[in-house]
Amino acid sequence: MPQPPTEDVPQENELVREPGAASARVVRVETEELAELYAHACAPLIGLLTVVGGDRADAEEVAQESFVRLLQHWPKVRTYDDPEAWVRTVAVRLLISRKRRLKVARLGLQRLGRRASMAAPTDPAAGVELSAALAGLPVEQRAVLVLHHVCDLPVQEVADRLHVPVGTVKSRLSRARTALAPLLADEERSTT
Repeated sequence: MPQPPTEDVPQENELVREPGAASARVVRVETEELAELYAHACAPLIGLLTVVGGDRADAEEVAQESFVRLLQHWPKVRTYDDPEAWVRTVAVRLLISRKRRLKVARLGLQRLGRRASMAAPTDPAAGVELSAALAGLPVEQRAVLVLHHVCDLPVQEVADRLHVPVGTVKSRLSRARTALAPLLADEERSTT
């Protein structure tokens, strides 16, 4: 006959009192499955967000926020075929929203007559690096470009993950490629 669990060791999904809490606040114990997902998915997610957003600090913050949201929705998300895809989708959407808010804030400051600090221009003699070229694209175009070409997702899946029509993904890909073509052509000419 199995032994009953001891009071000191919480079982998976068991509700317990938070240690040191004066009130009767109850917290849910994280499952091993959730911890494994975090350990497996966090570093690649930060890498993806760094490439899409161009800033590692923002990428780390957005990744953290996406895992906080995962905690809030874990009972539902754990039943999905690919919970990591859910986290990735939430993270990319959070990053796009963050960049959009930043852009609106910068425009507001400019309208008030203040100059927002912008990224330093790259040295044309140094050549075009991929990160610098991507930084020049709007975040929506960067997101579809990275998801399609770096993560090797088909256009339909990129559309599903970003909750936009397939035509929008194709349009953003086309615009991103058109914007990058002259930069990459200049780089190719300078290396030959």
